[in-house]
Amino acid sequence: MTVRAILDSKGHAILSVEPEAKLSAAVKILSERRIGAVLVMSGGRIEGILSERDIVRVLGERGAAVLDEPVSTVMTRKVVSCREKDTVSSIMERMTSGKFRHLPVVEDDKVVGLISIGDIVKWRVKEFENEQEALQNYIKTA
Repeated sequence: MTVRAILDSKGHAILSVEPEAKLSAAVKILSERRIGAVLVMSGGRIEGILSERDIVRVLGERGAAVLDEPVSTVMTRKVVSCREKDTVSSIMERMTSGKFRHLPVVEDDKVVGLISIGDIVKWRVKEFENEQEALQNYIKTA
């Protein structure tokens, strides 16, 4: 199974913020959309990614005053991405070893989606349910 299959199922919508946006505005987006991360983009290019972990870390280090700072001071700058043709197994391994939960999908230098570990788990559960149903149907007809 590939990343493309997950994106075709969940959609290709991408939420992003500008690097100059205040952290408080990004927090509001995460809260309202009930998501765990947002891409930080400028001119269609990924500058970083801002996750709940980034926010908790910086709040713990510097306190609530950081909410008035730009996202660029808090975001993770080194963003690992994947491609639509990558297998779900390979990105699961990458996410597990890198200890991150969100992975932008990039094709021809353009962001075409964002995959979360929750998307992968949901997809895997659906796969297992389909396999179980197929096996039960096979047994019934045997």
